[in-house]
Amino acid sequence: MPISQPLSGAELQRLRDPAARTRLTALVLALVVLWPMLHTSGFSLKPFFDADNLKVIGGFLAQFLPPETSSEFLDYLGQATLQTLAIATAGMALAFVIAVPMAYLSTGAARERVTLNPIARGVLTILRGIPELVWALVFVRVFGLGPAAGVLALGLTYGGMLAKVYAEILESTDPAPARALRASGAGRLQALLYGLLPQAAKELTSYTVYRWECAIRASVIMGFVGAGGLGQLMDQAMKMLNGGEAASILLAFMLLVAAADLLSWWLRRALDTAPAARALPFGWRTAIFVIATGASIFWSLRLLDIDFSALLTQDAAQSMGDFVRGFFPPDLSQPWLLKVLQGVWETLAISIIGTLLAAIAGLLLALPRWRAPWNAVLNVLRSVPELVWATITALAVGLGPFAGALALALHTAGVLGRLYAEALQNAPAAPAQALRLSGSNRLLAFAYGTFPGAAPQLLAYTLYRWEMNIRMAAILGFVGAGGLGQLLYFELSLFHYAQASTVIIAMLLLSIAVDWSSAWLRRAMR
Repeated sequence: MPISQPLSGAELQRLRDPAARTRLTALVLALVVLWPMLHTSGFSLKPFFDADNLKVIGGFLAQFLPPETSSEFLDYLGQATLQTLAIATAGMALAFVIAVPMAYLSTGAARERVTLNPIARGVLTILRGIPELVWALVFVRVFGLGPAAGVLALGLTYGGMLAKVYAEILESTDPAPARALRASGAGRLQALLYGLLPQAAKELTSYTVYRWECAIRASVIMGFVGAGGLGQLMDQAMKMLNGGEAASILLAFMLLVAAADLLSWWLRRALDTAPAARALPFGWRTAIFVIATGASIFWSLRLLDIDFSALLTQDAAQSMGDFVRGFFPPDLSQPWLLKVLQGVWETLAISIIGTLLAAIAGLLLALPRWRAPWNAVLNVLRSVPELVWATITALAVGLGPFAGALALALHTAGVLGRLYAEALQNAPAAPAQALRLSGSNRLLAFAYGTFPGAAPQLLAYTLYRWEMNIRMAAILGFVGAGGLGQLLYFELSLFHYAQASTVIIAMLLLSIAVDWSSAWLRRAMR
């Protein structure tokens, strides 16, 4: 029945919400699930109102000013910054070398070898399921301190990630051209190269550029276990309680991330722009991109000066084999399994509470219309690595899982806030405008007009970040933030490799379970 005149805000509030019962049920179920998680994570607001505690935090933060600017330190800082960039670039090159054949084996292009498809996908699950920091720690133990461990760790983890996404992109393209080529007598590889690849080239390149941007952040984190770059320099500064040096390193990292973001944005925008008349077979943009990529990889390898041939010697293989054999068989004794299960539950609580707090903070930071100052806040939050945040939050609330949850919340709020702001801006404006014209206030117009239109995208972003946060939650314990990471760090420090093997398997299984749960939730919410 048409409305003859606009309703007042009070009348709209009195109207019964048809989904109220469903929302109330979902809220009750969420509270039932979250309450034990909050208890496990040690969630408490008391430390933030303790005067003595605030004084300690203030004193620690005061040490960061002024930043260290001596010429000798700035020289070290410049070298570490270049090394971080080179580790990320060389690691991505290795990841690409791993990802291309693995993606081929994982897709329908290898359908004649049916047994390879599940095996290849299983290998990819293991590669990306184990956090790069764990790989880096293993390689540091085998090959010693330095950038080689970081490059190898990035290559394995990101190789698994790239291959999985490459396979999904290729499988989502139109198969008709490839089938036509196969019907004309072309081989499967030719059908892939000339039938599927041209359709997916832009998306594949865009995702690779995005992953390189992520690799820069990851290379800093790996430095905390001795894999070189800014992370190793930061770890030394924090252990020496040298706040001035730590501040300078953070500023350098933020500038590096900002530059990487800008370059990544420019490259993706260039890929989205329709090419002009082509003087070259694949366009001048493609030619420049290929040449620049090759030059940057060559520069990175020269700068790092890694002797990969030494890593392939018989002695290196024997050392690696001896080290790996120490992890088998894993310790499956009941007391240890119970301890590992406790670590799994703690890690899960850290990831869920951290993601939830980040979602709340990110939404609040995404709401203001005047974006400039809030975007600056979001950039600062996401530019500081989680391990650095964990070091700071541990001072605020003490060692344990709550420090890890807060560290995840601070970093993830910067990521989600930016994504949420874009999703809200892209939401249909008509429903909110109609409610405003009907007399609703701004809050009701947002809650019932703007938010429902953006909710699926907001939920998808949150679930994707939860998938990433479960991996990060598993390694925040390296700086005393609880969970499986703290358990793994202790066991590796004591050379208890059988026990460490059980923890790594638990990390892998937890990562797989969260990936499956997140995918199921996204399908259920469609």
